[in-house]
Amino acid sequence: MNTRKVILAAFSLSTMALFSCGGSKKERSRTTGWNYNDKQNGGVMKLPYVEQSTGPGLVLIGGGTFSMGRTEQDLLYANDNNPRRVTVASFYIDQTEVTNQDYRDYTSWLNKVYAADHKEVVNKAMPDTLVWRERLAYNEQYVENYFRQPAFNDYPVVGINWVQANDYASWRTDRVNEQRMVEKGLLKHDPNQKNENTFHTKSYYAGQYEGTPGKNKLPDIMASGKGKSNPGRKAKPEDGIMLPEYRLPTEAEWEFAAAGLIGNSKDENVFRRRIYPWNGHVVRSAGKKTRGVMMANFVRGRGDYMGVAGKRNDKADITAPVISYFPNDYGLYNMGGNVAEWVLDVYRPMTPQDEAEFNPFRGNVFKKIKTDADGGVAQKNELGEIEYDLDTNTAGRRNYDVADNRDYDDGDRKSSVFYGEKESIRTPDELMYGYGKSTLVSNKSKVFKGGSWKDRAYYLSPGVRRHLEEDVSTNFIGFRCAMTRIGPLENAKRSSSKRKK
Repeated sequence: MNTRKVILAAFSLSTMALFSCGGSKKERSRTTGWNYNDKQNGGVMKLPYVEQSTGPGLVLIGGGTFSMGRTEQDLLYANDNNPRRVTVASFYIDQTEVTNQDYRDYTSWLNKVYAADHKEVVNKAMPDTLVWRERLAYNEQYVENYFRQPAFNDYPVVGINWVQANDYASWRTDRVNEQRMVEKGLLKHDPNQKNENTFHTKSYYAGQYEGTPGKNKLPDIMASGKGKSNPGRKAKPEDGIMLPEYRLPTEAEWEFAAAGLIGNSKDENVFRRRIYPWNGHVVRSAGKKTRGVMMANFVRGRGDYMGVAGKRNDKADITAPVISYFPNDYGLYNMGGNVAEWVLDVYRPMTPQDEAEFNPFRGNVFKKIKTDADGGVAQKNELGEIEYDLDTNTAGRRNYDVADNRDYDDGDRKSSVFYGEKESIRTPDELMYGYGKSTLVSNKSKVFKGGSWKDRAYYLSPGVRRHLEEDVSTNFIGFRCAMTRIGPLENAKRSSSKRKK
């Protein structure tokens, strides 16, 4: 019996044992004294805590407090990232930027599943390869080859706007969770999915995706029959089988991960605040063999993208493979240089004084699952996805008054006059600050962080921030995904091993 069969067998036996009505020992409710997982007591479920698995490509970042904001002189006099003390909860983030090969996995899947009837879905996802063109430079080789050629498989994907990056993260969530269900033996892999008959995590939970059941099952407490005769039930969020969604990191998460302060702290004291994701300058000074080696892929000086022939400084003319240079203390590559990266936040030039100190983020648009006339989950759309509406039922709430909070307390007349009024009086297309006349800031302005192969060293500092419209792409912005950590701040086994030491 191979390892995978052993794991599946153990999973099946453990779930059977958990929900079996037999046995002499049952856990009782501390509130009522009734047995859990017992049909005779109404089948109230209590499932054991299962450590959240680390999703493919991710690294666990233990949360903490840090000084968010600039660590370098404000050369541009933007005054838009003043240092302030915040706390970030534990989360996961990709070890590297998303590569061309990663993104081709996505577009290939879309083409196979939707191209016949929904070609627009495929077209919407494709990178803009024309971002490589410049009026007075010859870059046609990148236009034709950068995204497609195997030579660039492991290079960061570019030409992706903020909206496309979010769509990729949603697709990745569903494919990872589908694979987890297959590995648990709860579903059989279906290579022939098409249009609305595709696995989406939310559609599955809503009972609108059946698929082909696998050989294992989760017993239904309330159903008749035991063992093989039990019809089983669908997986639920509380089973902990499927992972939370992949998404873009918030600006605070990205900056916290880039700073990598675990290597510069002791007994709650940060004894050396970094300007870059590493200690020291942009050129490595420690170690005889690595002394003088560039720490990142960036422009060292005017017209100097890679150094002199025979002694190239960062050894990259444009981007470099995602596993290049030295990782930071979290093991993350290229948090400074190579490509800048989209984050989840909406940009505003000033930070409000009463900004949230825990998990700060601007960009909340609260939504709820769309319901039908009977109050149930509305039928999924033609792409197989559950749809959402704005959560406008805010009457009597104290923590928020409207669903769209992107422009809350940002100093403009709209938020100061209309916030707290009925959302219907807002004009959906109304832009902030006289967009296009006096500013380029609107609710479509999204933050990107980190320097790139086209930037000077100043932009490698995690505290520096820039913004661009969400539907605009460039040849120097890529992205990486993040995921929320559910439950304990750290891996339980890792924590206990540290305590033993």
